[in-house]
Amino acid sequence: MKNETKMTLLMLMATVFWAGAFITGKMGVYALSPLVLTFLRMFFAAIIIFPIMVLNEKDNWRIKLSSVKYAVLTAGVGMIGYHMFFFYALRYTDASKASMINAVNPLLTALMAVIFLGEKLTPRKIFFILTAFAGVVLTLSNWNLQRIISFDLNLGDLLMLCGATMWATYGIIVKRIMPFFTPLKLTTYTFVFSAIMLFPFTAKELISLDYIRIGWMPFLAVLYMAIFPSVIGYTIQQMAIKELGARKTALFINLVPVISTIFAIIFLGEKLFKLNLVSGAIIIVSVILFRKQKV
Repeated sequence: MKNETKMTLLMLMATVFWAGAFITGKMGVYALSPLVLTFLRMFFAAIIIFPIMVLNEKDNWRIKLSSVKYAVLTAGVGMIGYHMFFFYALRYTDASKASMINAVNPLLTALMAVIFLGEKLTPRKIFFILTAFAGVVLTLSNWNLQRIISFDLNLGDLLMLCGATMWATYGIIVKRIMPFFTPLKLTTYTFVFSAIMLFPFTAKELISLDYIRIGWMPFLAVLYMAIFPSVIGYTIQQMAIKELGARKTALFINLVPVISTIFAIIFLGEKLFKLNLVSGAIIIVSVILFRKQKV
């Protein structure tokens, strides 16, 4: 099997892992608070990825004191901020809708890059951003624009849009601070500092949880999110960027809402309105065409 074919199959597997996070996240919020879910995901991910980083970085695994502030910033915005919105969103909206709304993240990142980094957008890119956000508006309103005007919207949908904005902000921060880290090192210390920052706020709740009543399923969901999307998915993505290039690798992420929607129907019994499938398709196609445009 050629390396490119092998890496393509691995990226498809990573995409399935990322899609599964919406399903396991939905399972987790039934029993655990978003704060505890975020802490546990970061804690287990840090434990698993830290030795991988040490082996990979060798003598360069330690973080410089002057770089701690950057890791704390990415932890606060990209991990704690995003995941708090993500888990709270899943309390109030379907996993399938959350994944569709989250699909606009690359477009939000592009808009922020224009504002904060001075990057430019071509007319075609602007067009695809507008069509994608039209799809988001239709998804938020369930194709009833009067709900937009009266602001009669699902809280979970709005929270997921806030989460996508937080992740886009994280992407801009990462672009600025990458000269100080390798991708693996930054990700590892982001997990580490996220867990450290959250622990004082979750310790009391973790001690008082009725673990017997809660059962094993929510914790299995957390372990899935820590191991498969966070560690294995990330590792495959970094390998794919080297083998396939960043542009091709990014295209796989467009499959996440499609796969998560299928999973939501199978595992969560979610029902989808045909019009929401149409608005989801508008978002996904717009993002794909946006990413295919030349810089």
